[in-house]
Amino acid sequence: MNLRVWENPWRLMLAVNAAVLVGVFLHKIALPPYVPYIHLLVDYHFGFTKRALIGAIVSLFTAKVPVWLVFALGGAAWLITAGLFVQLFRRTFGFEEKYLPLFVFMAGSPFFLKNFMHTLGHFDIYGCLLAICLLLIPARSLGYVLLAAMFSAILVLIHHIHLLMYVPTIAAIVLLRHYLAHGAKRQSVAVGAASLVAIGVLFIAAQFYGTMAVPEAQFVAYLEGRMADPPRANLLSFGYIWYQPLTKEILDTWQRLPHNLLGIPVFVFLIWLHTPLWQYFLRLVEALAVDAHRRIVPAVVAVVTTAYLIMFAMVFDYSRWISNWAVCLFLILHAVKTLPAKAVQPILAKDRKMVALGWIVILIPRVGIVRPF
Repeated sequence: MNLRVWENPWRLMLAVNAAVLVGVFLHKIALPPYVPYIHLLVDYHFGFTKRALIGAIVSLFTAKVPVWLVFALGGAAWLITAGLFVQLFRRTFGFEEKYLPLFVFMAGSPFFLKNFMHTLGHFDIYGCLLAICLLLIPARSLGYVLLAAMFSAILVLIHHIHLLMYVPTIAAIVLLRHYLAHGAKRQSVAVGAASLVAIGVLFIAAQFYGTMAVPEAQFVAYLEGRMADPPRANLLSFGYIWYQPLTKEILDTWQRLPHNLLGIPVFVFLIWLHTPLWQYFLRLVEALAVDAHRRIVPAVVAVVTTAYLIMFAMVFDYSRWISNWAVCLFLILHAVKTLPAKAVQPILAKDRKMVALGWIVILIPRVGIVRPF
């Protein structure tokens, strides 16, 4: 039995990854949920407000918000995302032995589910969740484009930074699964263009008109009234972010830049660890049957990457951004796999270098929020 395990260690890696996930979860629930908790308290009580959609939905069900709700909602979102990703992988590739290394480098990546566990309660995972939904449902009709637009609007209302974080990936999925696969008809192109404009307007409204109009003391007093555990008022220390203008966020980011740039070599190393996955992605693009598709896919990846570079210049949560960028590439890879193409050689399961990289990826518990680890 042991010999069989070591001859094909990829299944053992997945078991180890599950144990690592449990460890990350136990560590996470011991930490105070500063930013995630306050997002559950903020709603539209004072009018249209940025970052308030989730809190507004919570307010429909309860007037008092306990701290444990952060982990309950975040855990539910994590479980749904993980389950849907498994279903997506099964549909796109299947779980034959030859595709297990690919699954390990995605599902076991410290960029993906493990980092979402570490950032439990943050809003990043909702973008990933809705993007996976768009990868699973049929993309034949105009309704698909409208649904993607609605998902994008929801994400911007959850947090306007999704315009850069997951909306470009959602647009890429629509382009690859709908427009390239079923043709760019005049009506669908018009609807897509109008949707992009509408989402852009919504972002501007959230960014520049979603700031609190009441004094901060009044705002914090209202949030305290919604807390189920008022003595934990220290969890409201991030109330200032509903008053902070974009210029201040950019200034803070650039002031922290010299220190945060020290993490770049670590990010490069983590990206390098996924070399087998990137090489498979490249082979997949080269195998596309249509010349135009081989040009469009790199352009799509470039646009998504550019959005993240802009985000890097504006907000300093670098570990989260680099992790979500990698997740976006994982999802785009699934969309590319649906396009007509020749057969592609999978990651070599018995290659010693691939196995070594797989073990390192599995054993890294997370990437972090601001700085690596």
